[in-house]
Amino acid sequence: MDILNSMLFVLFTFIFLKSIHFLLSKHKPPLPPGPRGLPIIGNLHQLGPNPHKTLTNLSKTHGPIMSLKLGQITTIVMSSPETAKSVLQINDQFLANRKVPDGMKGANHHNYSLPFLPICQRWKDLRKTCNNLLFSNKNLDSNQALRSQKIIELYDDINDSANKFEAVNIGRLAFKTTINMLSNTVYSVDLIRSSDKAGEFKELVTNIMKEVGRPNVADCFPVLKVLDPIGIRGRVGEYFGKLLEIFGEMVDERLKMRELKGYCGKSDMLDAMLDDENNIGEKYEEKIARLSVDLFVAGTDTVTSTIEWAMAELLRNPKVMSKAKSELNQIIGKGNLVKESDITKLPYLQAIVKETFRLHPAVPLLLPRKAEHDLEINGYKVPKNAQVLVNVWAIGRDSNTWENPNEFLPERFLGSEIDFKGRNFELAPFGSGRRLCPGLPLAIRILFLMLGLFINCFDWELNDGIKAEDMNMDDKFGLTLEKAQALLAVPIKVI
Repeated sequence: MDILNSMLFVLFTFIFLKSIHFLLSKHKPPLPPGPRGLPIIGNLHQLGPNPHKTLTNLSKTHGPIMSLKLGQITTIVMSSPETAKSVLQINDQFLANRKVPDGMKGANHHNYSLPFLPICQRWKDLRKTCNNLLFSNKNLDSNQALRSQKIIELYDDINDSANKFEAVNIGRLAFKTTINMLSNTVYSVDLIRSSDKAGEFKELVTNIMKEVGRPNVADCFPVLKVLDPIGIRGRVGEYFGKLLEIFGEMVDERLKMRELKGYCGKSDMLDAMLDDENNIGEKYEEKIARLSVDLFVAGTDTVTSTIEWAMAELLRNPKVMSKAKSELNQIIGKGNLVKESDITKLPYLQAIVKETFRLHPAVPLLLPRKAEHDLEINGYKVPKNAQVLVNVWAIGRDSNTWENPNEFLPERFLGSEIDFKGRNFELAPFGSGRRLCPGLPLAIRILFLMLGLFINCFDWELNDGIKAEDMNMDDKFGLTLEKAQALLAVPIKVI
């Protein structure tokens, strides 16, 4: 009898515990839906050469919050304004840290890089330096004359080509101008003086973005990181090394100048950073050089790609180009250069920039985030250490959000309060929250100045008689989204 009672007790205990487990598991959120993967590699084989497009297509089947297994890494992809808001705003404090690509560890740069550092004291110090010394409205306003001078030089370059009836490389011109604006703001020098040098430097920056952004088996199988199996970390380390050498030499040269008797300080960011008490200490020269790498790589590539995409869309849409010219002619006068004080007076030009950001966001998947612990979003589990991606390319082309989403229609933004500064999640190309791109205020000024010049001072014909409707509009995936085929066009001076 005792044995029977014991067996019944064990049986009832087992049933009770199973029932509790079942009831608890019913309330435990599941992973988001997603495509079925293969053993070991998961969904890696499905990404292809254009992950932003693949993930967009998959989201149409599996929904705006979707899970994939990329090797050993659980990846959660957000593809709607609502799910983007959950990551970038509502759960920002738990998702603010980065999933650092193995390529970024080349030259140990991830331990100094503002975009990839975790939220820590070093990150706060760098952010403070950017906000106070580089991108405050006061500092940007004080450097307006410098940017105006570089715009005049850009005009002269294009005008020389117009006089010779020769095509120009829009992206390369934009890159040269952007990088010299930055280098004069920070170092009081032109970093690039020739078109050939601009091409070399642009290739270096492009290679970094391409390598860091491409799928890497070391990111999907952490055990392989020690091997760097396809050499991405090694190559990126070489590229970073070249840039660190360039900026390190510029910092060293300034330090030597500051030691000379009678040195007259320069009103640039480098002297401001060297005078800043936050930069006094161990390896502060390296700290400044590494911050320069981030500023010049991120700033030049995103601005350049946006200018090139905007001009490509304008050349494909002559009615939009005509309306932009009409607005500029009316507000600032035909053939005149745009000033920074003119930007708020040009709503159609602003709409063109927004529409370009919508269709061609510079960073299509934003930078990857990491879940610090288990979260629940939209009724689904986002597990600890999962990689979280926000597909702003998909959001910008979502038919549930935008009418005629694949057409270039700046008019959709006229009279709209939607902006791109992190408050509206249907248009968030620069991110939001604590990870909002700190260089946004400068990037926007540069974009409007250059785009205004291209539109108002010149007419354009595509090179080699290519028709607008035949223009190659394919993109090339990397950390940033570049035009696969460079935009070549012949400028015709506006009279």
